[in-house]
Amino acid sequence: MIQPMVSSDLRGIIEKALKNLAMEQVDFAVEHPEEMSHGDYATNVAMVSAKALKTNPLELAEKIKEELEKEKPDFVEKIEVAKPGFINFTFKDSFFAGEMANILDKADEFGKNEKLSGQKTIIEYTDPNPFKEFHIGHTMSNTIGEAISRIIEWNGAEVRRACYQGDKGIHVARAVAHKIKTKVEWRTEKDVALSYSEGSKLYETDEDFKKFVVEVNKKIYSETDTEINEVYMLGRGLTLEYFEKLYKVLGTRFDYYFFESTTGEFGKALVHKHTPGIFEESEGAIVFRGEKRDTKLHTRVFINKEGIPTYEAKELGLAKIKYDTYSHDISIVVTGNEVNDYFKVLMSALSEIFPNLAKNTKHIGHGMLRLPTGKMSSRTGDVITAESLIRAVSEKVKEKMKKSDRDLSSDESLVSDIAVGAIRYSILRQAPGRDVIFDFEKAISFEGDSGPYLQYTNARINSLLEKGKEMGINPVFKKDESVSVLEKILVRFPEVVAEAYENTAPHAIVTYLTEVAGLFNAFYANNQIVDLEKKEISAHRLAIALSTGQVLKNGLSVLGISSPEKM
Repeated sequence: MIQPMVSSDLRGIIEKALKNLAMEQVDFAVEHPEEMSHGDYATNVAMVSAKALKTNPLELAEKIKEELEKEKPDFVEKIEVAKPGFINFTFKDSFFAGEMANILDKADEFGKNEKLSGQKTIIEYTDPNPFKEFHIGHTMSNTIGEAISRIIEWNGAEVRRACYQGDKGIHVARAVAHKIKTKVEWRTEKDVALSYSEGSKLYETDEDFKKFVVEVNKKIYSETDTEINEVYMLGRGLTLEYFEKLYKVLGTRFDYYFFESTTGEFGKALVHKHTPGIFEESEGAIVFRGEKRDTKLHTRVFINKEGIPTYEAKELGLAKIKYDTYSHDISIVVTGNEVNDYFKVLMSALSEIFPNLAKNTKHIGHGMLRLPTGKMSSRTGDVITAESLIRAVSEKVKEKMKKSDRDLSSDESLVSDIAVGAIRYSILRQAPGRDVIFDFEKAISFEGDSGPYLQYTNARINSLLEKGKEMGINPVFKKDESVSVLEKILVRFPEVVAEAYENTAPHAIVTYLTEVAGLFNAFYANNQIVDLEKKEISAHRLAIALSTGQVLKNGLSVLGISSPEKM
């Protein structure tokens, strides 16, 4: 991975220069300047040092530059000083020529590094609950979790994907109780979800039904009632089977499935083991007094007065079960922001029971995915499902395709790939913690800042390569050709992948790929790529196109977005 190594090399010679000048080591940056005319890398070391030394940063920058010139790396063309004290490094064209060749040489592996080699990471995300619908919030978690999983893999770690599902709890009892009371038939997952919605409404308004739900809930846990067991297993099976179909559409595959029916009893035993002590009894329940540990925390119930473990107790059990299943170094949990405060309390309790597990657990909260019509609720039935969102986007993609010169709207697989790509891009284009308002028209645009735009650019490149092949022109870089801005940006891809891991920032890859696509389309507009009368320059331009396509394909793969060959 050359690019991050280059920044490390520059940092090394800067630190050596400071030592040679008998200057104290300071915390400085080595990064790309905003304007490419200012060089390929820049450092603020002179300004940081000047502040500490109370001297003129411009004069100090000149002094440091003179020292840097003594051991200038072979790949550096020139070192310059710019106001108010930056030191800029411009690389030789030969460096970029070598890196462009490296893209084609490494192909699908370009961008990967071994930074996390030997590390084992388990990442939990999506987590739809059986008996409920798979809504657009789960799509948000799935998209972010899958992208983070892939980013970690591209940085060299071994990754296992996990999905944790609430297959027991009051929500299940509401659905089961509704079916038993109404005798409604369950043929599909939609029937089950409707019972959950209707059961939830009755639970809030009908005291007798509420009491029945409580009894059903106890029997689901104890598995002592034949009828309840049969209804429970039917609903669980229908919804889990449906979830698998959605995972296939979304391009996700889980290594482990964990269920509350397994974690509950273990978590309950852990709480009882540490009561009194870490936990305490309160009005028939067992609670954790978070505020006693930290004023920012609050009290949470871990076992309710019916003796049933809550989500909190189950999460405690889950943390240990995950480790026993896959002895990971790092555990990452991706959930909605609404459980951020609850998770802090959970982590406090976990740190007292399994301190090492707590230390190596990271929680990533994400915002809501909203449509212009607003929020949704599976409890009231006003839910926007992932399936309905994908279907709605697919229909708009088909409409757009029918208006183009090449109508590919009958290719259902292609339409699905574009629709899912549009949704994933819309979610990943900003930091995970922020809400997303899904804009249908913007999401399916083929003209910038969208998933289909990146996919279309890659498909355009494939078309150019096919045209070149038909004319007998193969992609080959021409020696001594001046390096374009596009090429300078393309070789940064490994660096972007590393940055995306360091900052938990899938959006860094989205921003980068959008810039790459924009630069290529400008290159395409201003140059005739395939020209029989200029075979050598055409071969060079096709090599740039091939490199661009490779970077787009690899970057989209990291984000969990497919790269259709034609659009």
